[in-house]
Amino acid sequence: MDKHDGRDPGTVRLDDPWYDALAAGWGEGTGPAARTAAPGPAGPPPRPRPADIYLEVQRSAAFQEVRSRYRRFVVPAVLGFLLWYVAYVVAAVAAPGLMARPVWGAVNVALLAGLGQFLSTFALTWAYARHARLRRDRAALDLRWTVFEQAHEQARDQAREDRDARGARDSGGAHDARGARDARERSRGGQGAGR
Repeated sequence: MDKHDGRDPGTVRLDDPWYDALAAGWGEGTGPAARTAAPGPAGPPPRPRPADIYLEVQRSAAFQEVRSRYRRFVVPAVLGFLLWYVAYVVAAVAAPGLMARPVWGAVNVALLAGLGQFLSTFALTWAYARHARLRRDRAALDLRWTVFEQAHEQARDQAREDRDARGARDSGGAHDARGARDARERSRGGQGAGR
């Protein structure tokens, strides 16, 4: 999702946590405006954004291993299934005599191959679910907990900083708050003086 960050209307940043890390940086911040950008005022270092947590996880070795396991299963499975499907269609068009050959009663080769398409779909679905359960789910769950813990720590740190800032602001203005309360009581004619 593209959004402007408010500094320069021409500068675009991505807030999508699933933004592809391999594409990150390509064409972003390479123009003359990015090289001559003035640094902001001195202060505390910027707190990492939630998207940074996802990018950190995406760049981790554990995430890359999960993706690699996924690809090692899916790419050959999809290629094999597509090859099987194309072979079925080509055989139906190019060899109608072969496909019409009876196997048992009214059942011919085309009908068996069509049923084989359905059975192979279910078999591939089962194999994918099994592979995911045995090879990827535990590692993906560990990554999910890592992201959750990092986001929770970030939210806790933000709440602590907000509470500290509120406390400093409240304690610094305590005399002003008492003075405002006294002025309100005086304007009411001293009704609250007995409290």
